[in-house]
Amino acid sequence: MKSRARKAAALLLTTSSLLAAVPISAHAKPFVLEEATVDSIHAAFKDGSLTCTALVKSYLARIEAFDKQGPSLRAVLTLNPQALAQAQKMDAQYKSGKVGPLFCIPVLLKDNFNTFDMPTSGGNAAMKTSQPAADAFTVDRIRKAGALILAKTNLQEFARGGVSNSSLGGQVLNPYDLTRTPGGSSGGTGAGLASNYAVLGTGSDTGQSIRSPASANSLVGIRVTRGLVSRAGVIPNSATQDEVGPLARTVKDAARLLDVMAGYDPKDPITALGVGHQPASYAAGLNATALKGARIGVMGNLYGKEERHADVNRVMEQVIKTMEARGATVVRFTLPEYDTLSQNVSTDRYEARVVFDKYFADLGPGAPVTSFRQLVDTKTAAPDVQKIMEAEIAIEDGLNSAVYRERTLNREKLRIAVASKMADLKLDAILYPLQRILPAPTGQYDQPERNGVLSHGTGFPAVTFQGGFSTPSATAPIGVPIGAELLGRDYSEPKLLSLAYSFEQAAKVRKMPTSTAAPM
Repeated sequence: MKSRARKAAALLLTTSSLLAAVPISAHAKPFVLEEATVDSIHAAFKDGSLTCTALVKSYLARIEAFDKQGPSLRAVLTLNPQALAQAQKMDAQYKSGKVGPLFCIPVLLKDNFNTFDMPTSGGNAAMKTSQPAADAFTVDRIRKAGALILAKTNLQEFARGGVSNSSLGGQVLNPYDLTRTPGGSSGGTGAGLASNYAVLGTGSDTGQSIRSPASANSLVGIRVTRGLVSRAGVIPNSATQDEVGPLARTVKDAARLLDVMAGYDPKDPITALGVGHQPASYAAGLNATALKGARIGVMGNLYGKEERHADVNRVMEQVIKTMEARGATVVRFTLPEYDTLSQNVSTDRYEARVVFDKYFADLGPGAPVTSFRQLVDTKTAAPDVQKIMEAEIAIEDGLNSAVYRERTLNREKLRIAVASKMADLKLDAILYPLQRILPAPTGQYDQPERNGVLSHGTGFPAVTFQGGFSTPSATAPIGVPIGAELLGRDYSEPKLLSLAYSFEQAAKVRKMPTSTAAPM
């Protein structure tokens, strides 16, 4: 273990030398890789203290130092083999002045997003060579904005579960506490961004799979209004619950990625509902004073009352105090309908066979797996995921079942109940912890006591942001991250992001994990 740590330190010293080797103008500040943002990177390109090639080499060095050695996070499944060649081309392109809004910003893609130049496996061993012919709609937009896809990340296999364990990549570790999971299912992206493997990342969210890793890794995650972002080209779970969206270390960077990802896609017709609801720029519209005069509802039945809930409750009370200090009015309430409806709104199991078979049909006959039945019969998935898929494929004609109809109706009932309460109390948003307890220990299949259903069960958007940290412990030297979440009405992303941004600017909660900190 010590030799691995020494090797990791040597690699990071190499990273420092790579950045130091870039000629710096007389007025430029030295570029700092750790916690870099889109703005800080673009400023460094402009003043000559950084090149795209040096940036990409530095991030690759961090991945090499921490992902399979050192803390061995196992966050990455596939590195882009063309990353350095692409970076060199971008350096030449920069001189022409023709650059996009995400020029040379390294991005981590959850490995259920189709890429034409790398496999898209869903974390499954039988699909490790599955390489689609085209990028997912959102991936294509990200590339056209100038970003550089650095790697495909590990995940809870096929996004079925909340701890980020897969047959292809193994268990992703939480960099803040290596005995815990990083949330899921987008945990590879979450752990990688927390550890400064890249600047931006993507996730998918059927239940809470963007927001759980955001909470567990001190990040910002966005689950969008249904119809705002295309899901085409992403390995699916559900037609009614799936959403895809950004993960980042700051609200502004998450908003920048949403600017690029959102848009109409005829291959995902639900995005027609989003037409006309996207502002000129989510990032440019951020308002640091948004909490002043805002009415924030605190939904009491999303908080625990036992000793195991103490850390989360303490952090959330501090979030509330900070919001009040910034001028918000906090309204505490309960929603009894949530307790009765939330257990019966999930529709994914009844839709899985239909949406998966459509995905495989779009891959074409040359793919290693061509149907959901064939996939299940390979028996290659991790045992808990295999059980879920076998239960899904056993459901005959799920879309016409009485249970499916009941759950679809319950989704609408919950949606109306939440909207009515917000209207009655004149609320701008509802605040709650994304999970009532800390991230699950490794070896546990799923993360209990999550509150993501309030968003996925209604279709309303939600933004998870850094709330604070648990009490430090022997395995978590600075504590474990605890995420807060704000939910609003359809297409209220600009307001939610501004409220989170206002809190972020006041509280400055984000900290780097010590397990992947650069040597002094």
